[in-house]
Amino acid sequence: MRKRVITLASALLVGFSANAQKVEFEEYDLNNGMHVILHQDSSAPVVTVAVMYHVGSKDEETGKTGMAHFYEHLLFTGTKNIGRGEWNKIEAANGGTGNANTNWDRTYYYETFPSNNLQLGLWMESERLLHPIIDQKAVDTQNEVVKEEKRQRMDNAPYGKIIYGDVYNHIFDKHNYGRPMIGYIKDLDAATLAEFQDFYNKWYMPNNAVLVVAGDFEKASTKKMIKDYFEPIPARTLAKRVKVVEPERTQEKRVKEYDTNIQLPALLLAHKTPSMKERDSKILDVISTILSDGRSSRLYKKLVDDKKKALQVFSFARTLEDYSVYNIGAIPLGETSLDDLIKEMDEEIEKLQTELISDRDLQKVRNKFENQFVASNSSIEGIANSLARNYMLVGDTNQINKELEVINSITKEEIRDVAKKYLAKNRRVVIEYLPKKK
Repeated sequence: MRKRVITLASALLVGFSANAQKVEFEEYDLNNGMHVILHQDSSAPVVTVAVMYHVGSKDEETGKTGMAHFYEHLLFTGTKNIGRGEWNKIEAANGGTGNANTNWDRTYYYETFPSNNLQLGLWMESERLLHPIIDQKAVDTQNEVVKEEKRQRMDNAPYGKIIYGDVYNHIFDKHNYGRPMIGYIKDLDAATLAEFQDFYNKWYMPNNAVLVVAGDFEKASTKKMIKDYFEPIPARTLAKRVKVVEPERTQEKRVKEYDTNIQLPALLLAHKTPSMKERDSKILDVISTILSDGRSSRLYKKLVDDKKKALQVFSFARTLEDYSVYNIGAIPLGETSLDDLIKEMDEEIEKLQTELISDRDLQKVRNKFENQFVASNSSIEGIANSLARNYMLVGDTNQINKELEVINSITKEEIRDVAKKYLAKNRRVVIEYLPKKK
């Protein structure tokens, strides 16, 4: 009886947590095509202003790569009305923080201020869009910053090519997801000032952006400020995107990749998987959790704890707009060969493809995803990011409130069938990630 009472209490707690985390928002369009999302939360006197632009490294032209990520840095240089190098100083002097990030699909900028500085945040983001400094001095300065970032994160980071997607060229033969997100430095070095300016003019416009204001603000006055600062910015004709169809792989591919920063090799099973918009993408997230999320996951228990054949195991999905990437990997321990790791990993994959997981395992996965959902929406910065991403890349802003519903509706049969379809041997790329002498 005691066990049943605890289970009921847990169920009530789950229901309460899901309801408490429901995110209310309002969205509308300005006359220039900029989409606006407002989320009010007065629990703390802070506000986040964020703008996501629908441009990433997949939109770059061959021979002109790296510009999407470059602009993540360049647009902190200053504007017509914000002195060169003054951006971060203004934020700090007014109690704010800010940052930006880029991937293959979008570029995202945000600031968080005390709520009485909301107007400042809106003005700064409108300045970034309307009056950026794009001159040779700014380009030269940021080029060195980007090179240093590449050295730190990829060139000198152990397993950096796996972490930052530089091995995706083995997965994609046609799609630009196969190019490094940061681009090729030789392309940035060769680019002219006019080419940098052309990239900005091609993609940075209000009708290719979503503005999110999240936190403690008064709605009527905020809407007026948004209208005053952003609606006068003229819309422009947006370049037409041509979707590249990546052919399905029908035969296993095996390649070698070398890294001078590692002493131990790694084995990576890499797969092209569906767009983040598709239900199967969520099911693969569940599969990833079952296989290697934590010490109780199947691969960790088998290869690390029981058989002592791996120092570490991992699997993760990088969900993207057109396609996603799903990786399963391990670092061998002792005399274990990479082929032995493949054999052991394949056994666990085949179990998922042929056997239904237990009720206990399914509930454990659901609990983990609920914890992740609560954590990702525990700050207004996290909520702002989720709202922008779901609007721009998923096509449904309210997906933020459907995440747990989707996860909790995934069945054991779906897990088995998706594992069978997307983790088939003939669809994967086996990457031997090997040490290389300097």
